[in-house]
Amino acid sequence: MEKELIISSGGKDTRIALLEDKKLVELHYQKTVNSLAVGDIYLGRVSKLLPGLNAAFVNIGQKGKDAFLHYTDLGPKLRSLVKYTNGAISGGQESHLLDNFKMEADIPKMPKGKITNVLKKGQLIMVQVLKEPISTKGPRLCCEVTIASRYLVLNPFSETIAVSKKIQSDDERNRLKLLIESLRPKNFGFIVRTAAEGRKVADLHEDIQQLMAKWEEIYKQMHNAKGPVKCLSELNKTQTLIRDFWNDDYSRVIVDDEAIYEDVVEELNKVTDGKKDLAKLYNGQRPLFDQYGITRQIKASFGKTSTMSSGAYIVLEHTEAMHVVDVNSGHKMSSNDQEKNALRVNLEAAEEVARQLRLRDIGGIIIIDFIDMRQAPHRNELFQHMRNAMSNDKAKHTILPLSKFGLMQITRERVRPQVNIQTTETCPSCQGTGKVQPTLLITDDIKRDLDFVMKSQKPNKVTLLVHPFVQAYIKKGWLHNLQIKWWREYKKWINVRADNDLPITSYKLYNETNDEIRLS
Repeated sequence: MEKELIISSGGKDTRIALLEDKKLVELHYQKTVNSLAVGDIYLGRVSKLLPGLNAAFVNIGQKGKDAFLHYTDLGPKLRSLVKYTNGAISGGQESHLLDNFKMEADIPKMPKGKITNVLKKGQLIMVQVLKEPISTKGPRLCCEVTIASRYLVLNPFSETIAVSKKIQSDDERNRLKLLIESLRPKNFGFIVRTAAEGRKVADLHEDIQQLMAKWEEIYKQMHNAKGPVKCLSELNKTQTLIRDFWNDDYSRVIVDDEAIYEDVVEELNKVTDGKKDLAKLYNGQRPLFDQYGITRQIKASFGKTSTMSSGAYIVLEHTEAMHVVDVNSGHKMSSNDQEKNALRVNLEAAEEVARQLRLRDIGGIIIIDFIDMRQAPHRNELFQHMRNAMSNDKAKHTILPLSKFGLMQITRERVRPQVNIQTTETCPSCQGTGKVQPTLLITDDIKRDLDFVMKSQKPNKVTLLVHPFVQAYIKKGWLHNLQIKWWREYKKWINVRADNDLPITSYKLYNETNDEIRLS
């Protein structure tokens, strides 16, 4: 499978499109001035405790709503985190290292653990953004701070070393564990990512040094801090995608902004051992998304209905609590066997649904109403096909088999707001009112404008551009032929040409130099 990243920078935001075999599967937006992102680390101030929800609101300096922090997101090492935070602010903690740091006891788990026993109003605390603001909800926070790099994830106040489950070789897992154990600073745990498989000691040691440098930056930002302050920013969306998801399937990255291009080259140098030639700077005249057909795919993919190549289509509806997808076969059937038709359409729809979930970043509960199938093997085949179709989805998700009513339930992690693009356009005839002027009067309007042009401008030649239906009406017959009537009246022949792109109630007039005659 060939993958491409197409990155287009505008005045206010950057758009990132991920193509798989030339098909749009993910679309990301990043505002040029964006002060909050998942992974950012803040020194926040507890603004309100909610004992009923066992949660707190934390002011992290963002306009609008305070961020939400639930007890389950505090992490067992909260007391150690609070102690370190207070020491860093006051200067009592002399170094960012934890060699001489005395760890505190873990906080109790729910239901015994209460937010009022571990936090107090006005307290300063180190937090990390877990989810972006979604709908009416503010950002969600956690206190289990982690810092990610290409090969490792740093976990302060921990001694645990975990290895990605995707690394299946026992020998390699043991090798990585022993290496990290010998390199890690005291009281710092690590998660070894899949990309670390087969890497040398020098690569892992360099990664640890970079992570510890970021941890030191956080320490310095907190020193003598008085109020909410950002301690560490996550990489921009482009660099994060390359760092976290880049593999050998990617063939190139195309960018139309020189500054972003430099960032891409820098990140590619880290993750591809210097294969920076995979990045291309686009200098064409057409917009980048138009050049690679992405704008057309966006228009075709978003909206209430998404049509597939066979003519079948899915309808997506959204509510506050869930998303519902209805699968329809359309009118094109390749077989008279209803069961085979249902299976074929359902399999195609499963791939399209999986693509739509990634493309729109739909999270929460998704209910899919597939076309009914009676045979159990076909139902099981559809379930397995859906699992395969969603295997490339990085968001955490759970898929349940078809119920007896033919419904499939999916839960998908919701981290950022759903991508919602308005693809409908204002009707050029009704201007969005849903009503147009009576089509019967179109010829009266044309006659009125011709009278004005012939009297006021007296052109030598006039060409009228109309919809093909209107052209046929004007030229119809001999006695009632409007073109001949106009010739008799104006003593000039009015050329009448058809334009399929014109709405039926619109028309244009051109003079002898082929310039449009504008009347308003």
